[in-house]
Amino acid sequence: MPEIKERPILFSAPMVRAILAGQKTVTRREVKKRAALDCLAAGFEPSFLALPGNSDLCPYGQPGDRLWVRETFNTSSECRPPIDEPFIYAADLNSDGVQKWAARWKPSIHMPRAASRILLEITRVRVERLQAISDEQCVAEGCGVGPGAIGVKLTVPPGASMPQAMFAELWKSINGASAWDANPWVWVVEFKRVTPWPN
Repeated sequence: MPEIKERPILFSAPMVRAILAGQKTVTRREVKKRAALDCLAAGFEPSFLALPGNSDLCPYGQPGDRLWVRETFNTSSECRPPIDEPFIYAADLNSDGVQKWAARWKPSIHMPRAASRILLEITRVRVERLQAISDEQCVAEGCGVGPGAIGVKLTVPPGASMPQAMFAELWKSINGASAWDANPWVWVVEFKRVTPWPN
C-alpha cells in the first residue's frame, strides 16, 4: 500500500472561509514544474501527468495524500487575550477585526504544522487548461452566493456564464490581470475535508 504523504498548501482567508463552509472542494494551481511543462510541450496527454507512476510531477500529491492548510494566523496571546484557543485565524474575523490586528498577523507561508486546523484529503488530480473550467467546477471552487461563498460583483461578458465570470475575476485577483487570458495549464486538485471544524 502506498505511503500517504502530507504537504502544506496556502489558502487566502476567503478561500479558508469557503472550505470551512463546505463551498470549496477543489483548487486550481498553475503547472510550473519544468518536467511537467516539458511533457505537455512534447505532446503527452494531460492525463499522463496525473498517472500514479508520475507522482513526482505533481507538487500537490495524488489521491489519498493529504494537504494541511496554511493560512494567515497568530497566537491568541499576541492578538486577542484571553481566549482558550492557542491560535487565532484572520479568516474567522470580520474586516474590522483583521485590521485591528493587522501589524500582528503572521503570513500563511510561516504557519507551522501545529497551527494548522484544516486537513484535506486529495480525491482526484488532473491537468487541464484554465479556461476549460465548467460552471459546476466554478461553484466547487467556492464561487457563488450564500454563507462562505466567494461572491464577486461583476458584469458578465458576452458568451460567458455567471459562475465562469466570477471564477475568472477571482483568478485575476489572485494571479494578475492578464492571468486569465494566458489560459495556462493548471493542476485541478479535488479534495474533501478530513478534520472536523469546529471541534
